[in-house]
Amino acid sequence: MAGNSDPLTPRAKLAVTAGKAVAAASRAAGRGSGSVIGGRVALKLDPDLLGRLAQHLDVILVSATNGKTTTTRLIAEALRAAGPVVSNALGANMPAGITSALAGGSDAKFGVIEVDEKYLAGVARDTAPKCIALLNLSRDQLDRAGETRMLAENWREALTGSKAVIVANCDDPLVVWAASSSPNVVWVAAGQMWKDDAWSCPSCGGVMQRPGDDWFCGECGFRRPAPSWALNGDHVLDPHGSAWPIHLQLPGRANKANAASSAAVAAVFGVPPQVALERMYQVQAVAGRYDVVQFQGRDLRLLLAKNPAGWLETFSLIDPPPAPVILSVNARSADGTDTSWLWDVDYTRLTGHPLFVLGDRKLDLAVRLEVANQQFQVCDDLDQVIQQAPPGRIEVIANYTAFQDLRRRVGN
Repeated sequence: MAGNSDPLTPRAKLAVTAGKAVAAASRAAGRGSGSVIGGRVALKLDPDLLGRLAQHLDVILVSATNGKTTTTRLIAEALRAAGPVVSNALGANMPAGITSALAGGSDAKFGVIEVDEKYLAGVARDTAPKCIALLNLSRDQLDRAGETRMLAENWREALTGSKAVIVANCDDPLVVWAASSSPNVVWVAAGQMWKDDAWSCPSCGGVMQRPGDDWFCGECGFRRPAPSWALNGDHVLDPHGSAWPIHLQLPGRANKANAASSAAVAAVFGVPPQVALERMYQVQAVAGRYDVVQFQGRDLRLLLAKNPAGWLETFSLIDPPPAPVILSVNARSADGTDTSWLWDVDYTRLTGHPLFVLGDRKLDLAVRLEVANQQFQVCDDLDQVIQQAPPGRIEVIANYTAFQDLRRRVGN
């Protein structure tokens, strides 16, 4: 199953086979891809399986609050210029899902792996990555993940003395603080639209100063490092100062930032920026995100946003008023059960859009929109929205399980 030089042990092979069988049974029963349950079974049979599967790969880990799945996909496309890639492309980003993904990549050279922020330390320990990309840290699933500085502390400890090249966003103070414990960091100026989790210094607790795009702590001197890569409008600036155009089918500033970080990662493995960025153009949608689907004679664009930073970036993507917008929010375990984050989102940016509210927690969202003086209708289901929405493409913004619900409804 693994590279010829170091085949898997009989126990590991049994674990892989059993995991694939369970995953196939789960798919046949209509319970999703089966990757998580398959990985759990495989890890039960061989707890060291993740490390064994990774040992013949050049592993790249990608972690962040927002943009992990898309950036993982962009890096995977870029690195295919240098060899076969295995990746958890559908976003199953905890150890079981990662194990399932790697079990399918026996001939790969690179493993490009999205990792949930809470699990980065353990997965890095097991897979000995050559490169780790850190994009951002912001509030998300507060009931599960806890406070952002605790996550940054966890990352910082995990990266101390790491042999991996860390590709990190120098515009996010929490990421910089986490990455600074590593001896080998490539800084990327990828930008940061959402700043509300980084007003106090992660190093000393002092007040962060933010003149223009710069930042520093006025008390301890912790400051933004000089980047060697930078997003500059529609271009990536490389360490030599050359500007490479970004041509993406994915919309928005955030995806240009993801492309800049991805180009920096590709360069670690010898793929030139021009080649990397050209290959990224192939990506049209990522696990349904950004897809435009037809449903009951209407065009719907599906946008995933699951926390304040993500919603802020997504609002900048949508068609101008009076484009109708659906907002759908659940609070199941995969979303985080705490919806207090809705109060951190600036809904006045939606003024002028006819708004339609769906999801398990639609009333939580309705109260928040009422306070923001927005005009909206609470609906029972997507069919009711279609009947009532004015003409034009409908923008659909949903958090994680609400997004999956909507994809199932439109047959995507």
